[in-house]
Amino acid sequence: MSSQYDTTETLDVKGQSCPMPIVKTKQAIDDLEAGDVLEVVATDSGSISDIQGWADGTSGVELLDQVEDGDLYTHYVKKTE
Repeated sequence: MSSQYDTTETLDVKGQSCPMPIVKTKQAIDDLEAGDVLEVVATDSGSISDIQGWADGTSGVELLDQVEDGDLYTHYVKKTE
């Protein structure tokens, strides 16, 4: 799958359920620099609302997009500060 985002890192959380996709996403974002984009690939359908809610409530991150492809959910999160 191609993306319009220039991702810095890809985080594979397939097979993991809440809260692990959020926990791992936060850990990965903490290791990135401002402007970097993290691609998160998950199989948990709840990750759509979970990552959206986390990004909305977290300063320094921006949810750029979420793509649903069958049972695969890809999230693009940018570190803004």
